[in-house]
Amino acid sequence: MTFDPRFDTPLTTEDGVVSGLFRRPLQMLGDQEYGGHSSIHDGDMAADLGFSGAPIEGPTHFSQFVPLLAKIWGREWFERGCFSSHYQNMVVEGEEVRAFVAIPAEGSTITRAWAEKSDGTPVLEATASLGATDLTILDERRAKLRPPERLVILDGIREGMTGQADESVRMGADQHMGALYPFSLADKLTKITENSPWYAGESPWGGAIIPLEMVSVLVEYTAHSAGFPVKGPSVGLFADQEIRMIKGPLMVDAPYVIRREVAAVSESRRTESYWVRSSIHDATTDEKLAEMLLNHAVLKDSYATYPKD
Repeated sequence: MTFDPRFDTPLTTEDGVVSGLFRRPLQMLGDQEYGGHSSIHDGDMAADLGFSGAPIEGPTHFSQFVPLLAKIWGREWFERGCFSSHYQNMVVEGEEVRAFVAIPAEGSTITRAWAEKSDGTPVLEATASLGATDLTILDERRAKLRPPERLVILDGIREGMTGQADESVRMGADQHMGALYPFSLADKLTKITENSPWYAGESPWGGAIIPLEMVSVLVEYTAHSAGFPVKGPSVGLFADQEIRMIKGPLMVDAPYVIRREVAAVSESRRTESYWVRSSIHDATTDEKLAEMLLNHAVLKDSYATYPKD
């Protein structure tokens, strides 16, 4: 039986590349708070840190790739797909973004993906793959990391450090997702760039499924519980992010357990970074269903005493 991905996104195929439409993603984190202060998604905070506008959260763009990858890999994409992304340039509300995926060779389980603004500015570069046998773009980026010379904001974090306890999470359709994500899934579905009836009702897996971009919200909902020692007040952003389904998709209102481990610590001219791998388990069977790798890049300029320290 033919798999119908249930998206109404018009797709274009040209020169071995499939693409969607230009979309204008909407800002939903203007009121985000963490550590008792506003985030980089607040206009005033972004301006204070030298940015031209408040960026839209990176995984928002993941939704534009789902119809493309569903066309390429069908049901398998939702069950064991991996989207691995390096964010290149911020997008602010009002800018247009288009997603592209190179059509893989017959039998290939990995391909290249990218997003651009309407003026050609790159937004992100990525790999999309099935299973865990191929090297993703973040595998390659992590292999090139150099040990940091000296950390200030993250001087208490070490590779291999684990979260303080298992974290119990779920995402109900109308559940407010807290100060980090001041909205619900139902709110997101009124603004998501590519919607599907599977996100709010019955799907081939039984009930409603969590959109790929909202897996990030599910995982970060309880991130503070991990207790990783980040000095503050300081402001961070997502620099690299990978979401992998092992036995997906994840379901709306299902109970999960999250476990976290620091996969790497790194440094650049402007940031100190800690890479966290979060595994998502079925709360009843403890089977691992998915995982997310996230590079939290903390801006040195956001920490008031950085030059002195």
